[in-house]
Amino acid sequence: MTHTAEWKVRLYLFEDHTTKARLELDTGTNRLTGHGTARCAPQDTDVPEIGDELAVARAMEDLALQMKRAAYGDMQAASAPSLQESLKPYTGWLDTEV
Repeated sequence: MTHTAEWKVRLYLFEDHTTKARLELDTGTNRLTGHGTARCAPQDTDVPEIGDELAVARAMEDLALQMKRAAYGDMQAASAPSLQESLKPYTGWLDTEV
């Protein structure tokens, strides 16, 4: 089965003592938004790039968890085994972290 899709991603960064990232994903059929924040500890040197990197990474992690939940829901709707129900590997869509 051949499948091609284009998903659009937009990343927004805001900084006002705390760096905030908002990552929006539009799949054409679903829209999800991941959020992440980072704050420099008072004793650390202020390096804005580090705050950006951490906030974006955390927004990506948030979005990834949402995507997994959506996939697990779709798997359940299709009567496929869900990795949430069992950590045993099976033939199908495997999570490499398991």
